[in-house]
Formats: sequence, structure tokens, C-alpha cells
Amino acid sequence: MGKSLPIFQPLKSLTNKLGFQQNVTRFDAPSQGQEGPGDGRTVDDFKPYLIALNLTKRCNLRCAHCYLDATTKMGGGADELTTAECLRLIDQIAEVNRGSLLVITGGEPLVRPDILDIAQHAVSQGFMVVFGTNGMMIDDRMAQNLVEIGVMGVGISIDSLDPQKHNDFRGLPRAWEGAVAGIEACKRNGLQFQVHFSAQPMNYQELPEVVKWAHQLGAKVLNVFFMVCTGRGEELTDITPTQYEEVLGFLVDCQDQYTDMLVRARCAPHFKRLAYEKDPNSPITKAQGYMGGGCLAGTNYARITPNGDLTPCPYMPLSAGNVREKSFVDLWERSDIFDSFRYPHLKGKCGDCEYSDICGGCRARPYVDHGDWLDEDQWCLYTPKGGEKIKVAFNVPEATLVEWDEAAQTRLSRIPYFLRAMVKKGVERHATEQGISLITIELMEELRKKRFGNEKPVFKF
Repeated sequence: MGKSLPIFQPLKSLTNKLGFQQNVTRFDAPSQGQEGPGDGRTVDDFKPYLIALNLTKRCNLRCAHCYLDATTKMGGGADELTTAECLRLIDQIAEVNRGSLLVITGGEPLVRPDILDIAQHAVSQGFMVVFGTNGMMIDDRMAQNLVEIGVMGVGISIDSLDPQKHNDFRGLPRAWEGAVAGIEACKRNGLQFQVHFSAQPMNYQELPEVVKWAHQLGAKVLNVFFMVCTGRGEELTDITPTQYEEVLGFLVDCQDQYTDMLVRARCAPHFKRLAYEKDPNSPITKAQGYMGGGCLAGTNYARITPNGDLTPCPYMPLSAGNVREKSFVDLWERSDIFDSFRYPHLKGKCGDCEYSDICGGCRARPYVDHGDWLDEDQWCLYTPKGGEKIKVAFNVPEATLVEWDEAAQTRLSRIPYFLRAMVKKGVERHATEQGISLITIELMEELRKKRFGNEKPVFKF
């Protein structure tokens, strides 16, 4: 991989070198209310499903792969968003989509003294809020506080089942023991947790055991992250494209085996192509309405840096502007940079590929490598075969005669935005096949139990 690029506004000295001007102008964004370039979308389809709030660089660890290059300085940076600025930002995100899932992270977010006040405000605005954390600061009291506030859950990172390997990578003795203690505190206090695992050369072969371990532990979700070597992780060696494909194929198969735990690849859009190749009707493809798991950078996902820059994803420090200077609403809806992701002219084999709509490749890899985020993803081994593009669910509307009662509509609205289309489509299909004309909560619960067993839902309603 090449070297990471600094956070920047589009300065004149950089535009020629990075092809910046070409990338942000070689698209035809529609005017308000009109359709995009033949894909069926309007500007209203570009709502944020997921926003990562990197609210601090403060951290109690020094992890080798940190894209933020988080420091151990307990006071944080002088330019960190203030409490008032964070609350205002959340209010602005609510103007765009209260259905977004907000991930509060850092650094280590729990080091920030006002973080619970920020989380409580986000919950009060109707957001689903989760924390991305190393788990070391979660004891019974913290877990109880998070539950009382209304936080939906936490994602805790485990890099290896070998404590020493995890501790060496995290840069602190007993980091593994602290993370596991945090998970146990979540379990005791009814706080849902996910396990986060970053696939790297030193640990990717552990993944089958990690999946079993996470399931036995009671995790609702296992997220496997595929690194893009930026920040402090710039000098790390990534897994090879062949290993990348092997791991993704394993994860696709995993979801069939662990039906009561979501197993997902993150920052690996090829996951969608492999799932489709295995089963075109797989519920985890964009062709069936599941919008998570692929690359959402700049289209339905963004990240806020500790000092307020809005970027397409954490691995691309490509700033569309700063929320101190412009409203999140303006930056999200009117950014030329974000429009270049929403109406892209992909290059190389990504542009030629029949899976470009449901995969599209990782945009961060070519950006980090040579500054062109619309170039082909060289970590993909697939050779396009030509033919008609495989469409995303919003491109193929299905006529239905079934209706939803008010309570069922309310429950549907509480399902995370990136899951909602898939759930709606699946329930309506079942109702049509069974001759059911009205969808109720009882029907939704029946289908949920059929899918996940009799345990509590993955998401709180």
C-alpha cells in the first residue's frame, strides 16, 4: 500500500497532483427531486444510515493500526469539538435523518469526560447510539450508566484469542483481560455488545475460532474489519488479496451457520459480490435490500473527526468541510466531494464490473495508494465478465398489495435505516406468499423468531 494522505481541503497545490478537480467534477448530479444517472435514485436516497463520531484522540492504549493515530494525552487536542459543538452537530444530523445509527468512538470515547452527556443528547433526539471502544473502561457502573441513558450497545475490539498477541498489538499489558472484563460487565447489566475483529496477517487465521468464541460469549454481532493502512497503521502489512478473498468467502458461509448472530465484513464491499455469487437471493446483498456491509462512504456513511472535519470514511481523510464553519446539513447535501461518491465514474475494472452497483470496490484503497478515490480497487481479484449490471434493491421496486398497521409501521421505523429496506421487503414477500393482507407486530415477531430463534432481538425496539 502507498502512504496515507493528510486531511486537506481542496487546495490549489494539491488538485493537479491528486486529480482532485477531475474527481469532483466528472459526475452529473441531478437537481433537487430528479433521478440520478439511470439508477433510480433521487437525492432523497442519499440519507446517512451510519455516522461515525470520532470525538476524541484521547486514548488509554496505543494500537498499532490506529487510523486516527490517537494519542495518550489525557487532555485531548486543543482543537477538539467542545460539548456545545457536539450537541449542535447532533441536532444538525437529526435534520437530515434521525434514523441514522450514530457510532461514538475515538480514540477511546469513554476517556472523554462529557461523553455520556453527548450520548444522552443523541438518544433524546431519537438516534440509535452505539459506542466503539476497547472495553477497558466498562465496569458495572459504566455499563449501568450506558443502559440507563439508552445506548443500544457497544462494539469491543478483540484482535486475538491469544492475550499476549492482543496486548502486544494494543500496546498495553492486560489490555485483553480488560476488554474481556468489559464484555462480562455488559453481559451482567443487559448491555448488548458486538465483537470487533480487524483481519491482519498476524491473526486472520484465527477467525474461525474467533467466530465460535464470540457466539458462545453471546455477541449479537461480529464485525470483521479489513484494514486500509493509514494513520499509525501506515507501515503495517495488509493481508494479501488472495487471503482477503478467502476470509470473505468464509464470512459469507458463516452467516448460514450462525443464524442468531450477525456476521459481517466491514470495509470490504467484495463481501456483497461473494454473497450474490453464492446465492442471488441472499438477504445480505444489496440486491435484496441489505445496505450495510458494503462500502457506503460518502453515500450513506460519513465520519466526523475530533476537530469537526466531515470525511467520507475514517480511512479517507478527505475533508468536505468543517462543521464549525458550515452546517452538517449543508456539507452532507451540497458537497461536490460527496457527490463524486454518489454519482461516480469508476475507473478500470470497477467501472466495467457487473457488480459495481452492489459492490463498487473500496474507495479508500486507491485514495490512500495514489490519491484517486474513483480508481479500481486493486485488492479485488475478480475479473469482470460483462453483461447487465446487477441492481440494488431500490432499482427494482416490487408491487405489493399488503398494508402495514400503525404499530407495525412504528416498529419498522425503529429498525436501523440500513436494515429497513431488507426487512420490509422480506416481510411483504412472506405476507404475499401466505395471502396475508395486513402486516402486524405479531407477524413481524413471528418472522424474527423464525430467523433468529427465541432470543431477544438484535436491535432494541
